[in-house]
Amino acid sequence: MNPLSVVFVVALSVALLLRLWLSLRQARHVRANRDRVPAPFASDIELAAHQKAADYTIAKGKLGRISLILDFVIVLIWTLGGGLAALNGVWRSLDLSTLNAGVLVIGSFALINGFIGLPLSLYSTFGIEAEFGFNRTTWRIWVMDMLKMLLLALLLGVPLLYAALALMQKAGALWWLYLWALWFGFSLALTWAYPKFIAPLFNKFSPLPDAELKARIENLLTRCGFTSKGVFVMDGSTRSAHGNAYFTGFGSNKRIVFFDTLMASLSHQEIEAVLAHELGHFKLHHVIQRLAVTAVSGLAGLALLGWLFGQDWFYTGLGVAAPSPYMALLLFTLLLPPFLLLLEPLASAWSRRHEFEADAYARAQADGAALARALVKLYRENASTLTPDPLHSAFYDSHPPALIRIARLQEPA
Repeated sequence: MNPLSVVFVVALSVALLLRLWLSLRQARHVRANRDRVPAPFASDIELAAHQKAADYTIAKGKLGRISLILDFVIVLIWTLGGGLAALNGVWRSLDLSTLNAGVLVIGSFALINGFIGLPLSLYSTFGIEAEFGFNRTTWRIWVMDMLKMLLLALLLGVPLLYAALALMQKAGALWWLYLWALWFGFSLALTWAYPKFIAPLFNKFSPLPDAELKARIENLLTRCGFTSKGVFVMDGSTRSAHGNAYFTGFGSNKRIVFFDTLMASLSHQEIEAVLAHELGHFKLHHVIQRLAVTAVSGLAGLALLGWLFGQDWFYTGLGVAAPSPYMALLLFTLLLPPFLLLLEPLASAWSRRHEFEADAYARAQADGAALARALVKLYRENASTLTPDPLHSAFYDSHPPALIRIARLQEPA
């Protein structure tokens, strides 16, 4: 057997077992703490709300474990099970050019994976989210969203894929460097265009209607030296009862967005504090740092692919006999995830550090106590567990656990 086949199966199995173990730890820990609200939250969160969050977390975890096992099986079928080779054979039998065949193989691979994952996605939206009172998506909205995403994939993804495969075929030994430039440039352009041209396809964005709150926010933006295309309220309630706020865009096309569900539950002071936190990510250069890490890691990944591209054992070890640019791309996307597993807790720790820094910035620019109150409301209304398993949280969570984060906000300045 090809050594890569053995290494791949072992890595894939270890990743699956580790993720299942962490998920089961999370379920046990949340269940064990289900019947008592942590003391710091006892006056703000009712036992019923705490138990709802625990049940919601456990239900999502169970679905996640099913998804993990399904993904494991599907990856093995695509690779060592001969799925990619069979798919390639179907399209190559039509006597297509390598470029056209590549686009069709990758496109059909994505569609098949989408159809396989559809039942779990539907159950998540119309099962779990509906059961816990969060889903507001109608079947019409869901179908329209799917059609819009498919159309965007055709309009944006297909030309990008043609360009990528053409570079791999014709750009010489440094094709991976040119492909990195194409990919990163496209990512920046998409980040810039998303708030103005893509997000409005799915949601309505309205200027902030409250004059008093608008004046308060404009004053905060001035104090922070931040310019944007405006503060907008998004109709998140058309799809979900979850609340959130986020910063989006790039360069001159930056926007601050609040979900309407969030606006309905927070006071003006709390909204200002949440916005100050989001501004902290920008002022402390977290966005630029993440872009830089993405660029460097993308370059390293494509350099590795550039080397693997010319190795016959790379293809045969993953169930494909005939090397090609598009097979190299597909196999690389299937090979890489289990080997990046141990980087996840590092990325999570870095993200949590950014959250602490943005909280500290918010305390300096607004009211830290108001931010703490807003976060407690978000934990309650989004049914976020207050008692995650520490190891699961350290591995996965991009935000600090509730107890630690609120305690940090309540410390003397």
